[in-house]
Amino acid sequence: MTSRTFVRTSVALVAVGLTMTACGSRSEGGSGATGGGESGDKTAVIGVIAPLSGDLSAMGIGIQHSVELAVKQANDSKAIPGWTLKVEAKDDEAKTETAKNAATALAGDNNVIGVVGTLNSSTAQNVQPVLATAKIPMVSPANTNPSLTRGADFANAPKRAYPNYFRTCTTDDVQGPFAAQYLLEKGIKQVATVHDKKTYGQGLVEAFTKEFTAKGGQVVAAETINPDDANYQNVLSALSAKKPQAVYYGGEYPQGGPLSQQMKAGGLNVPLVGGDGLYNPKYVQLAGATATGDMTTSVGAPLDSLAKGKEFLDGYKAEKYDQEPGAYGAYAYDAANAIIEALKTSLKDANSVQGARQATIDAIGKDDFEGVTGKVSFDEYGDSKTRLLTVYTVEGGDWKATKTGELK
Repeated sequence: MTSRTFVRTSVALVAVGLTMTACGSRSEGGSGATGGGESGDKTAVIGVIAPLSGDLSAMGIGIQHSVELAVKQANDSKAIPGWTLKVEAKDDEAKTETAKNAATALAGDNNVIGVVGTLNSSTAQNVQPVLATAKIPMVSPANTNPSLTRGADFANAPKRAYPNYFRTCTTDDVQGPFAAQYLLEKGIKQVATVHDKKTYGQGLVEAFTKEFTAKGGQVVAAETINPDDANYQNVLSALSAKKPQAVYYGGEYPQGGPLSQQMKAGGLNVPLVGGDGLYNPKYVQLAGATATGDMTTSVGAPLDSLAKGKEFLDGYKAEKYDQEPGAYGAYAYDAANAIIEALKTSLKDANSVQGARQATIDAIGKDDFEGVTGKVSFDEYGDSKTRLLTVYTVEGGDWKATKTGELK
């Protein structure tokens, strides 16, 4: 999914019960042998690239801790005999160049066997080629732009550019149409669109618009905002004049929340609807009391409705992490376990991490296990075969699941 913050260069051992602060006082590198390894074990590192500070840190830190949980459990169960796994987390600030530097640092570490990340589709575009050159598998819990797996002309001539790249979440060309169908079912046929000009937001709006208009809906206005803006009155004036029944926003909660608040304050009392970039409690805080009725789609079913989801939440809570898992924690947990499952094969008789990287890529492509978010397996492009989505609506100051299903 999403792009922001500053990079630190420290390595911290993560032990059971250790909590870590988010934002300013947090170090960029959070490396931990979380669990019980033997003193004679060889070491393999799973990297994490995500925004660990700044506006999107709530999502990024949730991703990091979810990977740490998976690694701790693998070490405790001695899932990879003779090996101890560690986590090395890099703060990409949700910025493309920072993400590239993070990937370069991980690629230069001979012990790195795989990477979970990134959060943002825009940062993934810079990370993919770096990790591909080093033959390091990359499994994203959150990138939703279809071009990352199937190339620029993904709709007509899909072609996989990076065989080391996989993702556990579904894509914008599923998520946008799912929202379009839901709004039409609700009798909303005239919508305005807004996006933040970034890869994720623009792609989401394009996918939504294509489905919405194909099924009889009308996009009465199409506007953009700058991610660094705080006042959206000019855009909102243009939207209000068109009298839409809803506004579909492509972007993330730091801008989406204020956009919703300013919409309602200016008299445009219609739902703001978006994708998984909005699905965070902070959206509701930023949007305020008038957020009631706003909607978002997010990948997967509600965790508390799934047996393995409850187990994940209980395990996460037991570690007393300083940040909730967020929208992508479960997908990060499954992404880490996709790598760990592959390591059971690739590291079995390996003498070095570098020598096992290609075998790990090959083994991830053959993964097939029940994860927290459903079946974890990948198609020929590296996309998840599970494409379940949920619509959430703001009710009583919180997100409430409204509908779970797959694209028709």
